[in-house]
Formats: sequence, C-alpha cells, structure tokens
Amino acid sequence: MTVLIVYWHNFGMTQLMNLKRIFGAILTVLGIAGLIYSAMLFVNSHGGNRDLRALIVYGLLGFIFFIAGIGLIRNTSDRV
Repeated sequence: MTVLIVYWHNFGMTQLMNLKRIFGAILTVLGIAGLIYSAMLFVNSHGGNRDLRALIVYGLLGFIFFIAGIGLIRNTSDRV
C-alpha cells in the first residue's frame, strides 16, 4: 500500500512538472508573438502618440511573457 501511495505521489509530481513546462512554452510563444507584433507596429508607425503607446504596451507585455516563459522552462526540473 505504501509503495502505491509513493508511486501515485511521484506520478502526480511528474505530471505537474510537465504542466509547468507546457505553460512556460505557451508563455514563451505569446511573448515572441507580442514582440513580433510590436516590431511590426514600429516599422509601420508614422510617429503618432497612439502608435507609441501601443508599441510600448505590446513590447513590454511580450518581453515580460517571454522572460517568464523562459524562466519557467529553465527552473522546472524533471523528477523521475
């Protein structure tokens, strides 16, 4: 019975680690998309105030998501 409980606990922790890595990958992809969109806004902008605010918001959110995703992937260790 004890062996079964330990196995179940380890199985749950492994699934949790995989979930963290998947969430980190999703955050990383969203961050890359935000950075690409802000780069497109920068290239196509004409210097208006509204373009500058959108550029800052999308660029900052993309950067935060990208860094958070990479950090989550890097700091999540595999348990066997």
